[in-house]
Amino acid sequence: MLSEDFQIVAMKTFTIMLALILGSLYSTNLYADNRKRPMIDIEQTSKRLQDHVKALTVNIGERSVHVPENLKRTASYITSSYKDMGVSVHSQTYSYADLPVENIVAEISFSPNPQHRFLVGAHYDSVTGSVGADDNASAVAVQLEVARQLSTRMGKEILDLAVKFVSFALEEPPVYGTRHMGSRVYAKMARREKEQIDGMICLEMVGYTCREPGCQDYPFPLIFRDYPKTGNFIGIINNFKSREFAGKLAQQFQNNKQLPVLKLTVPFNGWVIPAVRLSDHASFWDKGFKAVMITDSAFYRNPYYHTAADTMDKLDFEFMAELVENLLLFFLSQR
Repeated sequence: MLSEDFQIVAMKTFTIMLALILGSLYSTNLYADNRKRPMIDIEQTSKRLQDHVKALTVNIGERSVHVPENLKRTASYITSSYKDMGVSVHSQTYSYADLPVENIVAEISFSPNPQHRFLVGAHYDSVTGSVGADDNASAVAVQLEVARQLSTRMGKEILDLAVKFVSFALEEPPVYGTRHMGSRVYAKMARREKEQIDGMICLEMVGYTCREPGCQDYPFPLIFRDYPKTGNFIGIINNFKSREFAGKLAQQFQNNKQLPVLKLTVPFNGWVIPAVRLSDHASFWDKGFKAVMITDSAFYRNPYYHTAADTMDKLDFEFMAELVENLLLFFLSQR
């Protein structure tokens, strides 16, 4: 039996951890009303997002380590997309079990030596047996469309800004949690080379919505909070080090009344709620970088997570287009 003193200490520790989690929760005003009109054409953006997702999930299909030719086709598609935009792009090649894979790296810079440098990341592989429309073709599509929107503003906007777009080769099992994750390979290199990253934005499952009361779930202890019961919002997850960065993102996101946003700060790099570490932002947290995950909340909302039914007909492309608008609002505020 545990001693009484030990039980008291354990209870106090749990209480403190719970207080840290609950005390660090923050939700923006779910609807802001100061945007007069969108900065982008939502209808056209939705169509382009659909085209990207169709290319990734229908034309290419499953993008797991068990179908290496499709990983290569996906890397080629992403690379070609950046080249078509006129954006500089290269690959970071490494090996997994004798299989050569590559992170695709593109960059848009609005000045020769910008003060603000951000990284937008998304993994492009899918789990075995799934074409991964939400997980994670939705994120790659948004990543590409944000880059396209920024590229069209080169020479027109005066910004103190550089944005690097990194599409990570491997994130899903059996690679998840190993040193072969694309984001771990990149973050390790970035730390070694002392790359300036003022904030990493991880896009992880950003295309699924549900509007029936009770369709949105939350991990413990968030289930005890008065959060929305429908899934029409986007989430921003950050650790303590990234609070200021996440706050600036949320502030700009509030300028789009069409897309509700919730922000969650978690202590101890998310280890107290393991579910919030299940993507590429955690690779950057673990190397000391400021990073956030932007997500539709994955399996807490999407019942097709990691199944063959995760197909593009389930996605809300207007929702995704509004996220493109939000990210553009943030980047265009860097003056």
